Amino acid sequence: MSYIQKPTAFHPALKKNKLGLTRRDYEGAMSTLCAGCGHDSITAAIIEACFKLDLPAHRLAKVSGIGCSSKAPTYFLSRSHGFNSVHGRMPSITTGANLANRDLIYLGVSGDGDTASIGLSQFCHAMRRQLNMTYIVMNNGCYGLTKGQFSATNDKTSPSKKGESNLFEAIDLAQIAIQLGAGFVGRSFSGDKAQLVPMIEAAMSYNGFAFLDVISPCVTFNNHPGSTKSYDYVRGHNSVLDKLDFVPAEEEIEIDYAEGTTSEVDLHGGAKIHLHKLDTGYDPTNADQAINTIRTRLNKGEVTTGLLYFDGREQDLHETLGTSERALNQIPISELCPGSKNLAPINDRFR
Repeated sequence: MSYIQKPTAFHPALKKNKLGLTRRDYEGAMSTLCAGCGHDSITAAIIEACFKLDLPAHRLAKVSGIGCSSKAPTYFLSRSHGFNSVHGRMPSITTGANLANRDLIYLGVSGDGDTASIGLSQFCHAMRRQLNMTYIVMNNGCYGLTKGQFSATNDKTSPSKKGESNLFEAIDLAQIAIQLGAGFVGRSFSGDKAQLVPMIEAAMSYNGFAFLDVISPCVTFNNHPGSTKSYDYVRGHNSVLDKLDFVPAEEEIEIDYAEGTTSEVDLHGGAKIHLHKLDTGYDPTNADQAINTIRTRLNKGEVTTGLLYFDGREQDLHETLGTSERALNQIPISELCPGSKNLAPINDRFR
């Protein structure tokens, strides 16, 4: 992958977080994506969220697959751990890395083709295992690297740029995520930074599988009139359920919203979400209601955004398996390889 590094010099008066880092410290290489691509807006939101979380770069591992979206980790957090895997296999790579070192924060970046087609089975099993990670899909409804063919998330009513009809119904990744065990499910729009940044902050602070489906228009192949993944369509049909404020541990903010109701959601480690519900009848802890709301509004041609579902139990795979609290590279070889005498009874169970 070719890339150009950004200049290292920047203005000394730039705002710094608690680590003494500026937003520039969370950037990566220059983007080679098309000008106006929604993926670059999501990248900017990730940079902003990590800056606000005071996240040390060495504590984050960014993992991706193949596609325009999977190039994006090159453009943020250049000082973090990173692995660009093969098409659709990002969840299994992240699972292995997570089981080997639970102390890192895992951020998976994928696309609608990488997740909803070749990688669908891996996506599903990462959720049902409640792998502790944040999984972001940059969803543009097409294959941008191979001339804009329909992806599995493109709506049946949404034609191609040249007018070809889409023959198949779309896969709704948010509905699948709720059904298969993701504890934190949100949907946002790359053009809505005010909604997207706190949602990324909250997702990265969640102890379990957090999934974000972010509509990200492809300006080259899927931003035309008639496309339901275009900037104009999403802006005109965005059905917002709630507004979020993320409150880090040991920090408090005042909330003053006249519309709807406000709920406080506790997250692992003392952080909180202040959820300002615009639809006062909506309960994000009710999985059945969440799925029904998504389906009902989809039938009306609306794009439902906000925190769609939240499970406060926050259990991850390490708790389920009862794994060691130490990273594997911190465990001596005598414990990792206990010898044939101790392995013999285990092998006998499978004879």
